[in-house]
Amino acid sequence: MKLQFIKTATALLSVVAILLFFSCEKSDELNNNDVTGTYVGTLTSNLVNRSSVNAVPEAATVVVSNVGDQIQVHCFTENFDTTIMLDTYNHNDSVMVCLTGDEFENRYGHMLGQGHMNGGMMGDMQNNETEWMHHLNDEHQDGDEHFGGFDLQHHAFDYTFRMSNSANHFQGVKN
Repeated sequence: MKLQFIKTATALLSVVAILLFFSCEKSDELNNNDVTGTYVGTLTSNLVNRSSVNAVPEAATVVVSNVGDQIQVHCFTENFDTTIMLDTYNHNDSVMVCLTGDEFENRYGHMLGQGHMNGGMMGDMQNNETEWMHHLNDEHQDGDEHFGGFDLQHHAFDYTFRMSNSANHFQGVKN
């Protein structure tokens, strides 16, 4: 009888431990805003300002790493290789990205941070406002274009790399 009780208790504890392990693991994944890592997918390149576009996707890799408060995004294929710096902003189950430094100023016509005259970047956030919503409200005008972000639930990244004569769209998942 005692042996049967020990076997049953051991089996029950094993099941509970397994359930706790998997439920904690999934919860951690959904709340993990760490977007660094390697993403594997495709890059679809096409020429801007052309009436007929030959958009053929090719295998691509993106390596995302932290550099201070920003991320460095290195995208490469056999025919394409570029590295950019981006700021990140939490937005529900996503992390949205925006250009930084000179690239921000060139794209939007003003320096990043000009909308934050009262304190720090996120010091004046309103109720229920995400970092992304705050960034859009303080730093951008209606119609400003953004080029991608991270889907934390699906461990995915998509971004359009805008060059002077092309738009190169990456879409992939974390490896």
